[in-house]
Amino acid sequence: MAMALARRARVSFAPNVDPNVIPFIDVLLVLLIIFMVTAPKPTTDLRVDLPRPGPSVHLVIEPTIVQVRASPTGARVFLNGEEVSRAGLPAAAMAHILAANTALAREDVLTEGKLFVRADLEVSYQDVVSVVEGLQAAQFQRVSIVAQDADAP
Repeated sequence: MAMALARRARVSFAPNVDPNVIPFIDVLLVLLIIFMVTAPKPTTDLRVDLPRPGPSVHLVIEPTIVQVRASPTGARVFLNGEEVSRAGLPAAAMAHILAANTALAREDVLTEGKLFVRADLEVSYQDVVSVVEGLQAAQFQRVSIVAQDADAP
């Protein structure tokens, strides 16, 4: 028994020759976190073309109302209360806006002219879309579909 105790005592007092790498890994992780926090973040440069300062002309163009109404023969198109054909709607809208604003050029009307398309509930969606697409094909940039409450007159 004494021999077994002596053997166990020798083994337990043997020096540990394996390197302890846990403190080394802790230091490396702390350094990694420090470098990640202090490193500059990559940024993306965007090129922005700002408008040049100059005399600003504020165009005030009253909106033009285009109504699409249901009828037994199909949808009918009205421009400020007057019936027009779908093919003639862009030209009639251009003439109406130019008549109301004589100082405007055609390009100003196309970019700044507001056209509001209002339709009856009975009109099919396809008829409304075809009117909007016809105006957009004529290069009008501000074409909107407007709605009103069911309770409104």
